[in-house]
Amino acid sequence: MNPLFERARGAKVQLARLTDAQRAAALEAVAGAIETRGAQLLAANAEDLSRMDPQNPLYDRLKLTPERLAGIAADMRHVAALPSPLGRILDDRTLPNGLRLRKQSVPFGVIGVIYEARPNVTFDVFSLCFKSGNVSLLKGGSDADASNRAAVSLIRGVLAGLGLPEDAVCLLPAGHDAVGELLGAVGYVDLVIPRGGRRLIDFVRDHAKVPCIETGAGVVNTYFDAAGDLETGRRIVLNAKTRRVSVCNALDCLIVHEGRLPDLPALVAPLAEHNVVLYADEAARAALDGRYPLLEAATPESFGTEYMDYKMAVRTVASLDEALAHIDRYGSGHSESIVTADEAAAARFRAEVDAACVYVNAPTSFTDGAQFGLGAEIGISTQKLGARGPMGLAEITTYKWLIDGNGQTRP
Repeated sequence: MNPLFERARGAKVQLARLTDAQRAAALEAVAGAIETRGAQLLAANAEDLSRMDPQNPLYDRLKLTPERLAGIAADMRHVAALPSPLGRILDDRTLPNGLRLRKQSVPFGVIGVIYEARPNVTFDVFSLCFKSGNVSLLKGGSDADASNRAAVSLIRGVLAGLGLPEDAVCLLPAGHDAVGELLGAVGYVDLVIPRGGRRLIDFVRDHAKVPCIETGAGVVNTYFDAAGDLETGRRIVLNAKTRRVSVCNALDCLIVHEGRLPDLPALVAPLAEHNVVLYADEAARAALDGRYPLLEAATPESFGTEYMDYKMAVRTVASLDEALAHIDRYGSGHSESIVTADEAAAARFRAEVDAACVYVNAPTSFTDGAQFGLGAEIGISTQKLGARGPMGLAEITTYKWLIDGNGQTRP
C-alpha cells in the first residue's frame, strides 16, 4: 500500500497550507452532505446490518439512523466552530543570550486509526484530524465496510469539489493484512491509534513500528459506598449499564459496600427491565436471591471482563479500601465512579483511583469527547504518556520549538 501512503504523506503538505477558515468551511460542507445524502449512507449501512445478527450487542454500535446521522453532522459543525488547535504558543521566553524560544502547537501529520464496527468513527476521526491539520488513514472493520466506503467516498467528493486534497482522508482495505502494513509504515505514518477491544489494542501495541496511543478498552467499575444515596445510585447504575452496552464507557462491575446489601435489590431493580444478567459474588447473590430474576454465580473471570453486553458483575466489599483494591486490580484505567454522600470518601476516591476519568455521583457514560465539549473524540486514551481520556483536537497535535536569533553563536 505504499502508493496510498505516499499520497497521504503528500496531502499532509497541502493541508499545512490551508487556513483554519478553509478547514472549517470544508467541515461545514461535509456536514451538509451528510444531511442531503443520508439515504445513500443508510443504504450502505443496511448492507452491513444485513450481515449481522440483530441480537448481537454490537448491532446497535454498527447501526446508523437518520437521528444518528443528524447527530454526526451536528458534531462535525461543532468541531468546525471550535478554536483552531494549531499555532498556539505554549511557551514564549527569551534566553539571557538574546535567543527567543517559542513552543508552538503543530499537527502530528499522518494519523492512522484502526477501529471496529462503528461507522460514526469514520466521520469523527476525519473531522478532528482535518480541523487539526492531520491526514487520516482509516482502517475500519469488515463488519462496517460498506458504511465506511460510502462515508469516505462522500468526504472525498466534497473535498475534491472544493479543490482541496481528497487524500486528506484515505480508507485502507478491510482485510487484516492492511493492519500489518499500517503498523509497519515507518516514514509515512506519524501516529497510530487503535479503537477497539483489548485484543486489538494489545496486537497494535505489540506489533507497531510507528508510535501508537492505546485507546478504547474499558473495564469500568462503580462503587456504591456506605454513604451512597439509593435513588442517585439507581439512576447512575441504570444509565451507566444500559444507555449503550456496546461502548467502552459502559458499566461492567458494580461494587457494593456490605452495609448496603439490604438496598442492593432496589439498587439494581431497574436493570431487570433491560434483561441485564448479574454475575454476583456469594454475599450479593444471597441478598438478591428471589428478588432479581436474572442471577448467576460470579466466577473469578466475572471481574475484569469488559462485557459489551447486557451483563454485569457484582462484588461485595467491606470498606472503601477493598473497593479501591478491586479497582486497582481489575480496572483498565478508563473510567471509574463512586456513589457517596461522604466527601472524605469522595476525596480519597479522586486521589487514589488511577484512571483517565474519575467520577463522583455521576455515571461513566459521560466519558465521551462530545460530552466533554471537545466536539467529538478520536478515542479514549487509557495510557499516561501524552493524551489521557477523551482525545479531541488539542490531543492530536504535537509541538515544535521556534528559535529566533540575531547572529548569536554558542561558545
